[in-house]
Amino acid sequence: MNLLESDIKKTYFKYFAAAFGSTLIGSIYAIADMAMVGQYQGPSGTAALAVVAPIWNIIYSLGFLTGIGGSILFAQAKGQNNTDEMNQSFSATLLYTTIIALVCWITIIFFDTPLLKFFGAKEQLLPLTKLYLAPIKWVIPSFMFSQMLSAFLRNDNAPGLATASVLGGGIFNIFGDYFFVFYLDMGIKGAGIATAMGGVITVVVLLSHFFSKNNTLKLSKIVHLFSRTVKISKLGFGTFIVDIAMGVLTILFNRQIVKYLGADALAVYGVIINISTTVQCCGYSVGQAGQPIISTAFGSGKWERVQLTLRYMIITSFIFGLVWMLSIWTFPDAFISVFMKATPQLLAISPSILRIYGASFLLIPFNVFSTYYFQSIMKPGLSLVIASARGIIISGALILLLPLHFAPSSIWFAMPLTELIVAFYVVTSLIKVNRQNKITFS
Repeated sequence: MNLLESDIKKTYFKYFAAAFGSTLIGSIYAIADMAMVGQYQGPSGTAALAVVAPIWNIIYSLGFLTGIGGSILFAQAKGQNNTDEMNQSFSATLLYTTIIALVCWITIIFFDTPLLKFFGAKEQLLPLTKLYLAPIKWVIPSFMFSQMLSAFLRNDNAPGLATASVLGGGIFNIFGDYFFVFYLDMGIKGAGIATAMGGVITVVVLLSHFFSKNNTLKLSKIVHLFSRTVKISKLGFGTFIVDIAMGVLTILFNRQIVKYLGADALAVYGVIINISTTVQCCGYSVGQAGQPIISTAFGSGKWERVQLTLRYMIITSFIFGLVWMLSIWTFPDAFISVFMKATPQLLAISPSILRIYGASFLLIPFNVFSTYYFQSIMKPGLSLVIASARGIIISGALILLLPLHFAPSSIWFAMPLTELIVAFYVVTSLIKVNRQNKITFS
């Protein structure tokens, strides 16, 4: 499919279907683990996985950092028909990802206990978190490379294979969870084994692209490696912050919830993490669908294609947000029952928590996809401001300050307020930037 000439609507929805499939199935890793571990071990298992969640955010966010940044450079070079620059971008990104993956791998293998304690694991949860992480920590690089390679495959006209890779790993993870957790009676450790094996399967499927005749991802001698990694980091940093922020927020929420609200509220938050991650993945899918089209069009100066793609992205993001918000408002108990065998005490507090926090779901996809858009038109500064504000600065301040100055339960309003403030800034930035480039929404 020619990203410079093909019909925008068909191209966008083809890429959207592939990206949505990848991100949705990818979120199944966490959902399947949380649901089956929660059913097997109750709220303590759910709380343990909430503690491990920041490690996932770190791994995936670093994969996004290199993959999105490098693939944007690759797509723009492709739009300019510059083969040498395409090869340079891919080679530099691959080396950069390898270095980061090795550092993370060594850190998690040798310092897992201090990390888990820092993320909120108290003595009663630490054994469970270590059991889950034990098999996963040996295949940490596979999860990082899956994000990086998926980004390049989408920009190399292979979005279907990127989806198939996540589908293969995700399906294995679901059935593997049941087999190891329940059939072999391994509990939370079995969930870790299934997740580790699913991650390896995903990477193996992605690597098959390099044996395809349509593959244009080639290695070459890297010129100016440092400047290229800096450029990759700048372009990918907004998406990196969006994902790493989930880990930062989880740490803050974990510590504040334990301090003010107790174990039952932490178990409910474990459910929220998984739902919110899935909603955020919807925003990723919109951004990932539009990014190859916009980056290629930007490289060739075809602004009308940027305009039309942006319009589809906005519409799709708001449909996602509305569906998720109404679902959590209407069926809060159903979401809880999927993830754990809940106690009466937990069921008494969960509906109000889910409904308050769920108000943020309306705007999450819109705010998340905007970071991809600004990156794609070479405005990484705006992307970084948006990602930092919603992921760390505004949200972090509200998480710390609301329960300090109001009732402890006011902490659940932190994310709805954050998303509303950030959405206002995104809208004003879109209007300003698009007027500068003579892009309209009509």
